[in-house]
Amino acid sequence: MSETKSTRYLKVEPWSVTESGYHPKRSRVSESIFSLANEFMGIRGFFEEGYSGDTLVGSYFNGVFDEMPIKYPLLLRGSPERTHFMVNSVNWLYTRLSVGGEELDLAKVKFSQFRRSLDFRTGVMSRSFVWKTKKGRELKVSFQRYLGMKTASLGAQRIELTPLNFSGAVKLIVGLDFSPLHESEDTCYWNAPRKGKQGQLTAILGETLASGQKILSAFRYDSSVKPSKAAALVDRANPKLTGQVLEFKATRGETLRVDKLVANLSELRRGVTPAQFWKSGLTKAGRILCTTFDAALRDNLAYWDAFWKKFDLSIEGDPANEQGTRYCMFQMHATYHGVDPQLNIGAKGLTGEVYGGLTFWDTETYCLPFYIFTDPEAARNLIRYRFHRLPQARERARQMGCEGARYPMTTIDGTEACVVWNHGDIEIHVPAAVAYGLWHYVRVSGDEEFLFQYGVEMLLEVSRFYASHGEFSPKTGEFGLWGVMGADEFHMMVHNNAYTNTIVKKTFEWTLDALKRLQKKDPKRYAALAKRLKTDAKEQAKLKKMAAKMRLQRDEKTGLIEQHDGFFDLPPVDLDKLPDSRLPVCKKNPYVMRSRYNWIKQPDVLLLHFFFSHDYSLAEKKINYEYYEPLCAHESSLSPGVHSILAAELGKEQIAFDYVRYASRLDLDDFNGNTREGLHMTSMAAAWMSLVYGFGGMRSDGVRLSFKPNIPRKWKAFSFRVLYRDALIEVKVDHGKAVFTKLEGPSVKVDVYGKTVTLGAQPYETKLAG
Repeated sequence: MSETKSTRYLKVEPWSVTESGYHPKRSRVSESIFSLANEFMGIRGFFEEGYSGDTLVGSYFNGVFDEMPIKYPLLLRGSPERTHFMVNSVNWLYTRLSVGGEELDLAKVKFSQFRRSLDFRTGVMSRSFVWKTKKGRELKVSFQRYLGMKTASLGAQRIELTPLNFSGAVKLIVGLDFSPLHESEDTCYWNAPRKGKQGQLTAILGETLASGQKILSAFRYDSSVKPSKAAALVDRANPKLTGQVLEFKATRGETLRVDKLVANLSELRRGVTPAQFWKSGLTKAGRILCTTFDAALRDNLAYWDAFWKKFDLSIEGDPANEQGTRYCMFQMHATYHGVDPQLNIGAKGLTGEVYGGLTFWDTETYCLPFYIFTDPEAARNLIRYRFHRLPQARERARQMGCEGARYPMTTIDGTEACVVWNHGDIEIHVPAAVAYGLWHYVRVSGDEEFLFQYGVEMLLEVSRFYASHGEFSPKTGEFGLWGVMGADEFHMMVHNNAYTNTIVKKTFEWTLDALKRLQKKDPKRYAALAKRLKTDAKEQAKLKKMAAKMRLQRDEKTGLIEQHDGFFDLPPVDLDKLPDSRLPVCKKNPYVMRSRYNWIKQPDVLLLHFFFSHDYSLAEKKINYEYYEPLCAHESSLSPGVHSILAAELGKEQIAFDYVRYASRLDLDDFNGNTREGLHMTSMAAAWMSLVYGFGGMRSDGVRLSFKPNIPRKWKAFSFRVLYRDALIEVKVDHGKAVFTKLEGPSVKVDVYGKTVTLGAQPYETKLAG
C-alpha cells in the first residue's frame, strides 16, 4: 500500500464526531462530514444563518432530478442523448440573525467557543458559539437539526439565543429558499410557481426547469417567547424565497428558543399540476407538522437506540477505527434503510453534487452486503429498484444493438446518465453486478419466492444481453466479450476482461439454475413465465454452452489470472517511483495514456477472490494479491476495503490494518483530499466489510455463512453482529478465542474454520486458528 496522507482535526470519540474551534480552511470538508440524511432527503452541514466564506448550501432529495440533453460534436448510434442528475434543492434551514443592525456571518464577525457535533445515537447535528458584535454585545448562539427517521418528510431545526451581557432586540428570519445554485452548472434548476401562508404554515412550491418534478416545503415555528413583531418575509430580489421575520425582546441571561418544523414533500409525476400539488401537499404537511421538536426527537432517539442495540460493534484498543466504522454505519443506515423500493443509493449519498446522486454498480457489489446482514428488507428493496427499471434496461440494450436488458452505468430513473463513453458504453459488467446482488441476497437469505417473483426475469434478461454482446473466438472456440472496460477502469476497449467474463459466466449459470428451480418447484408458474418471456430449451442450451466455453485467463498451474488479453505484455510502471507531477494518475495523465501501462485504478481480478472466495485456494489468492496489489493506484473509494479483506485472509496483518484505517476514516481524515465534495458511501460500506469480512473472516458465497476470524496485534478485542436467516449472531474476538452467540431468532448452522456448528442456546467458543 502506497503512503496516504490524512488530516485529522476532529475529536476521536466513541459515539460522535466533534469539531472544537472552527477550521475555515476545511469548511466544505466539515459540511460533508456533518451531513444528515434519512433516505428521502439529505442536508449538508452548512451554516443555516448564511456564510460568505467557502460553502456549498446543499439540500438534496432522493430520486428528485433534473435533466438535460447531451451535446456531441457528432452523435453516434447507441450514444445516450439525455443525462439527468440529483438537483440541489430548497434550503429549508434558511435563517438570518441580526442584533443592533449587525448581521451574523461567521466569515466576518468575531466569535469564540465554536463547537459542532454529530451524535450517532440521536442523529442530531448541533453547533454553538459566542458571537461578539462590534458594539461588544455577546450572544451565545446554538443550533440543532435532525431529519425524521420515523417520518421521512420531516426536518427539524432548533435555534437558541442567550444574551450574555445585554438585553435588547434580536431579529430572526426563518425561511425556505429555492434559489441556491446547483454549483457544478452554476444554475438554479427551480422555478417557484407558488408560495404563501395558510394558517400557521408558511409554504413554497418548487418545480424543476426540465423534468417538471416538484417539491413542496412548508414550515411552522414555535417560540419560548412571543415575538414583539412578526411579518411575512418579502424579498423582491429573490422571488424563490419565503419566510417569516420575527423580532424578539431578549433578556440578559435568559435563553430564547425558536423551533422550526418543516415538511418536505415530493411529486415526481409530470401530469400533476402545481395547483393540484399545492392543495394536496399543504393538507399532508399540516398532518406531518402536528408534532413538536421534542416529540419527533424522541421518535428519532428510539429509532437509533433500536438500531445500535442490535448492530453495534466494538474495537477495543483502537478508538479511531471504532469511531470511523460507527460513523460509516450511521451514514449508511441513515442514507438508505429500505423505505421505498423506488429509491437507491447515490455514490455520494445525499451529501454533495459530485456523481450527481446517481446509482452505480457499487450498490449491488459493495453496499448490498451491509443491508443483507443488518436490514434484509432494505436489501430486497434495493433489488426491487432494479426490477422496476427493467423496461429502461431493455431499451438501453436495444440502443446498443443487443437483446435482453443492459442496466446503465449511472442512473436515477433507470436510463443511462453517464456522459463519458468509455464508462457508459463499454463498462458492461454493470448488469452482471445486478445479477450478483440478486444471487447474493437469495443465497444468504434463502428467499426463493423473491427469486421467482423478481429474480428469474431479471437474470434471464441480463443473460440475453451478454449472449447477444459476446462472440465465439474463431481461433480457440471460446466464448468471450470483446471491446470492453473492466472494473479497473484504466484500460479501455480491451478483450476478455477476466472479472467481466467470470461474472458473466456465473450469471449464465445463476440464470439456468433459477429456471431449473422454478420449473421443479412450480411447473405451472414456470410455464407461464417461459411463455411470457419466450424462453425454451434451445435458448437455455445456448447459455449453457456459452458458460462452459467462457474464456477465463486463469493459469491452471499457478492460478494467476491475466486481467485481460495482453495485460501481462503491457509496459510496467512503478507507482512508488512516479513523480508528483503524474499523480494522481486520473488527473495528471491524458486519459489515452492510462491504457498503455500495467497500472490499475482499483481492484479488478481481486474482486473475484472476494466475491467468490470459495472458488479459489489460498495459494491462488496469494499469487494474485501479490501481483496486483502493487499495481493499484487506489484512485477510488472502492479500493481499500477489498484489499484489506484479502490482506487479512492472507495473514498480511499490517497491510490489512492500514487499509482498514484507510476505509473507515477516508472521509473523517480526508485521505483522498476530496471529502469536501461529499461522503464516499461505497467506502463506508467497505469499512464495515473490512471489519466483518476482513478480520472477522466472514464469507457469504458458500453453502453456509462461514467465519475464519483473526485479530491484529494493535487491537485488544473486537465484536460485531450480523443477521442471518432471522438469527442475530454476535461475534467476539480477542487474542485467545472467538465466541459466537445467537442473541435472537432460531438456531442456525454456520461454518467456523471449516467446521459446521449449530448456534443455538449456548455460545460456541473456539481458539483462533494460526
